[in-house]
Amino acid sequence: MFVVLLGGEQGAAAGGGGNHGVIQAFKEHPFFLSLNLICSAVVIAMIVERAVFQLARYSVNSKEFFAQVKKLVVAGNIDRAIKLCEAGDYPTLHLVKAGLTHANKGPDEIDAAMSEKLGELKPAVEKRIGSLWSLANIATLIGLLGTVWGLIGTFSAVSDPLMDAATRQQKLASGISEAMYNTAFGLGVAVTCMIAHLVLHQRARNIQHDLDATQERVFNLLTIQTRPGGF
Repeated sequence: MFVVLLGGEQGAAAGGGGNHGVIQAFKEHPFFLSLNLICSAVVIAMIVERAVFQLARYSVNSKEFFAQVKKLVVAGNIDRAIKLCEAGDYPTLHLVKAGLTHANKGPDEIDAAMSEKLGELKPAVEKRIGSLWSLANIATLIGLLGTVWGLIGTFSAVSDPLMDAATRQQKLASGISEAMYNTAFGLGVAVTCMIAHLVLHQRARNIQHDLDATQERVFNLLTIQTRPGGF
C-alpha cells in the first residue's frame, strides 16, 4: 500500500521535471524515512506472521470434525475420538480433546476443563493484532515529524538573504520533496496497518466464535450422552 503511494509520488515528481525520486530522497534525508522503513518492515512481518498463524492453525473445519467425533462418541468409542483429536496440532482439536478426556466425569468437570483450555486458546488468536493500531499512529507521527522537518528546511532556505536564487530553488525543492515523501510514507504505512487490523481482527473474532460454538457442541454432546437414555 505505501509502496504504491510512494510510486505515485515519484511519478508525479518525474512528470514535473523534478529529480527527487524515492532513492534520492533517502540519500538526502534518510532519518525519518528510514524510521518509517523500519516501521513498515515490522508491520509486514507482523501481518504475515498473523495471517499464516490464522490460516494454518485454524484450517480445520470444526463442523465436519465435530460430526466425526459425534459418531464415535455415540458409538461409545471415546478413546478413538481422543486419538482422532491427537491426529494434528490444531487448537480446535485440543479443545475437543479437553472435553473428551473428562467425558466420564460430571458436567461441571467437563465444562471446567473446556473453559480452561478455551481460556488458553483465545488470547493467542488476538495476539499482536491490536499492536497494528499503535504502529499506524507511530508511522503517522514519524511521517508528520519528517514533514515538519522538511518544511523547516524549506522556510530557512527562503528566508536566507545571502543565498543565490539557484541554490534557494534547489533547497526549496529538496525541502518540499522531503516533506511530501515523509507524508506519503507515513500515511501509506498507517493505511496498511488499519486495513490489516480490520481483516485480521474480524478473522480472529470469527475464530473465537467458532471455538465457543465448538465448546458448546462438545459439552452438549457429552452431557446428553452420559444421561440415562441419552441418544
